[in-house]
Amino acid sequence: MRVAAVDLGTNTTRLLVADVDDGRVAEVHRETHITRLGEDVDVRKRLLPLPIARVRNVLTDYRRTLERLGAERTLAVATSAVRDAENGEAFLGEIEWSYGFATRLVTGDEEAQLTWRGVDPQPGTLVLDIGGGSTEVIVDDFHVSLDMGSVRYTERFVHTDPPSRSELEACGRAAREVLATHADLHAARAVGVAGTVTTLAALDLELERYDRERVHGHRLTRDGAAAQLDRLAALPLAERRAVPALDPERAPVIVAGAVILLAVLETFGLDAIDVSERDILDGIALAAVELPEPAEGEAPPGAYTCC
Repeated sequence: MRVAAVDLGTNTTRLLVADVDDGRVAEVHRETHITRLGEDVDVRKRLLPLPIARVRNVLTDYRRTLERLGAERTLAVATSAVRDAENGEAFLGEIEWSYGFATRLVTGDEEAQLTWRGVDPQPGTLVLDIGGGSTEVIVDDFHVSLDMGSVRYTERFVHTDPPSRSELEACGRAAREVLATHADLHAARAVGVAGTVTTLAALDLELERYDRERVHGHRLTRDGAAAQLDRLAALPLAERRAVPALDPERAPVIVAGAVILLAVLETFGLDAIDVSERDILDGIALAAVELPEPAEGEAPPGAYTCC
C-alpha cells in the first residue's frame, strides 16, 4: 500500500510517501521544512498564528504531492509542541478538516514507540531522537520521552549571539539533570535519528551539501560531536547560517541540540552513535497502513487553504 506520513514536529514539518509491504517501508518521496511550530510554546503554552500559518502553507504543498504520487492513506502525527499547547487539539482538528489527513496527537511514550518501530534496531541498542521540544530514549522494552529539545532549550538558555560559555554550561547541566534518573540504562550501541544528529553527522563528514546516503550509517564519535559543538557555538548566528550542509533555518537551534547529544553520550557512557535516516516518519508510515479505509475520496471543504 502506498501511504503518506506527516510529522508535525516542534521544529520541522516532514513528509514521507512510501510503499509499505509486509512491514517494509520503501521510500518514494521524503521532504522536510523547518516551520518552528513550537515557537514560544514552552513559555506561552499556545501555538501562535504565524507558526500555524507556516505549517499550513507547507501542508498545502504536501497535500498536492501525496495526491500526485497516489498515496491511499495519510496519517499526520503531532508531538511535543502540540501536546504542550492549550490549543493543540483545536489545531489538529483544523488540519484534519482542511486537508483530509487522519491526525493523531501522540503521548511521549507513543512517540518513542513510533520511533523505535521506524528504526527497527538490533536488541540492546539505545535509540535517540532529539526533537525540537522533546527527546526520546528507547532501549528494547524501555522507552521515555523527556521534556528537552533543541528549540525548548534554545529558548530557555541561549540568549546571546554567539552563545556564552555560561549559557552552554547551564544548558548542559539541565540536560544532564533530566537524564540522571535514567543513568542506569545500559546499551551495547546507540543509533541517533532526526535533524540534530543527522546535521552534526553531515558536518563531521565535511560535506559541502547535505547527502542523506552518506549521512545514513555514519558513526559520529563523542569527540567529533564535541568538535562540531565548539565550532558552531563560536560562530555568530549569521555565520552559522552559512555553514555548508547546515540548513540555515536549523542554525538557531543546532547548538542546544548538540549540547543535548553530548549530555546523552556522556550520561550513558557512549563513545559514538550511529546515524540513521530511518526515524519516526517510517514508524508513522507503518501506522498509516493500519488506518481504516477512507470513507470519502475527495478532500473536505477548506482543503488547500493556507491560513
